[in-house]
Amino acid sequence: MGTSRASGSKADFRKASHTFCVSDLHLTEAEPFDPKRPLWKVYKSRKFFIDATFTAFLEHIQELADQKAPIELILNGDIFDFDAVMRQPDDPKQFKLHWLEKRRGMNAEEAKSKFKMEVILQDHQAWVSALREFILKGHRLVFIIGNHDIELHWPGVQATILSALKLPENLRDQVRFCEWFYVSNGDTLFEHGNQYDSYSLCTNPVHPLIKKGRRVVVRMPFGDIANKMLMNGMGLFNPHVSSHFIMSFTQYFKFFFKYLIRHEPLIIASWFWSASAALFHSLLEGFLPAVKDPLTVERRTAEIAQKANSSPRTVRALKEIHVHPAIFNPLKIMQELWLDRAFLFMMILAGSFYLLSLIKLIFNISALWVLVPIMGTMPFFIMYAQTVRSSLEEENVQAPERSVAISSRLAKVKRVVHGHTHYEKHRIIEDVEFFNSGTWSPGFHDYECTKPYGKKPFIWIRPDPARPAQRVAELREWIDPKSESIPVDTQTNADGKPA
Repeated sequence: MGTSRASGSKADFRKASHTFCVSDLHLTEAEPFDPKRPLWKVYKSRKFFIDATFTAFLEHIQELADQKAPIELILNGDIFDFDAVMRQPDDPKQFKLHWLEKRRGMNAEEAKSKFKMEVILQDHQAWVSALREFILKGHRLVFIIGNHDIELHWPGVQATILSALKLPENLRDQVRFCEWFYVSNGDTLFEHGNQYDSYSLCTNPVHPLIKKGRRVVVRMPFGDIANKMLMNGMGLFNPHVSSHFIMSFTQYFKFFFKYLIRHEPLIIASWFWSASAALFHSLLEGFLPAVKDPLTVERRTAEIAQKANSSPRTVRALKEIHVHPAIFNPLKIMQELWLDRAFLFMMILAGSFYLLSLIKLIFNISALWVLVPIMGTMPFFIMYAQTVRSSLEEENVQAPERSVAISSRLAKVKRVVHGHTHYEKHRIIEDVEFFNSGTWSPGFHDYECTKPYGKKPFIWIRPDPARPAQRVAELREWIDPKSESIPVDTQTNADGKPA
């Protein structure tokens, strides 16, 4: 087991013997049960919380390492899910809330983000206690900011976490928050991976804040705005499993009649105004300039580099390979939201009624004739709707992997670890060892949440017995309550074939 450090020593993050990594826990508030809507956000139920199994996991990795040097635990993004927090203060005067905030969750202002962080930590006290005990034994903790916990950029939110951990003053430096990447032991680059996903990247992780009127907020990625606006009002869709909301026209049609027609008949109206709000806010926030002071840019870059065990030059270089935000292609966003099909359908209806009104000026015909142009254009509308394909899967899974070779060279490492996609993976990409740490989030194949989706994977990097000066890495699956883990080696070459 790990032992406590000397009380006066300062944590040295530059060297690591044993490094463990997990990502995408998506901790959020507990959803109260509604007997009138038993399936509403059931995936957020307290019964699916991972606190107990994560506590056992922390004990297990200390047994695996079993040495005196401190363990480095990396929480590689999306550890918290701010987007899903709907709770509001008991005192309505604490915050001035817009009507949309009351219906879809509060904005990303610092005070509101702190409140959301407090809500999450309050509902996950066992998780917080487990981390506290882990750090008290002398181990180190690194938070890397992802897209769903992008509000960790606020210093006040980071301070809230440190306060909840209740660490002695001499151990507070054992916890570190990194903007988007971290280099471990000079051999492994950790990134959440959202910076290579045009839907989910932080447009400017060096300067993530924007000013909306008099308010300063964290700029939210399109994917998180859409998730907040849509999923918070459409509780049968599980945001942790893409197949729940990325469906064909036919699949949506079947889903509506199986699940929604009795309990959520007005879901289409809710979707339309929510999607429209997501489009508006994405474009509004996306085009606003970042809040920054040119005189402090170098200092800010140096701070990011220091926390990431890197150099300012590497910070600038890694930032340059980030993808272009999707918000600069409004049609692409509209297609993901299905608003293009909605607006096209409304244009067909409006055009048909306009044509009917012109004809009625000459001929006295029945209003039912409006069905002729509508039915005549429906085959073309359906054909278009069927041909539009979401690029979310390509952006979310394939695009990040294309960055591996160049990011490893820029960071001068031989190994790269991502999260974000929710797919655990071990591949060799152009001689670079690539891992994805998957997810522990409450994903299910079915909407009733009876068929769990995915594993509880983690990455273990440790000294190589054959070459003690070097480290080897392994993808493993945590199995509870057996208190063990097993290898889940999925190593493949770039073509997907076994290595």
